[in-house]
Amino acid sequence: FPKPLKYFIDVALFFMVVMHGLQLVLLKSTQPKDQPISYWQEAKIFIFGVFELLAWQKKQPPIKKK
Repeated sequence: FPKPLKYFIDVALFFMVVMHGLQLVLLKSTQPKDQPISYWQEAKIFIFGVFELLAWQKKQPPIKKK
């Protein structure tokens, strides 16, 4: 890649890794302990970010409030 584009790609990749990691940490901290997330699901969330979180949210059954 030419120099300006290479720098942009490096910065964008760093930003993506930080943001997707932050999303995963926040999700894991809000999950109940009796419903752990599998390693495969964590990897998919880290790679695809908010799009995978939205798909995962649609698959989850609603939690009944007490």
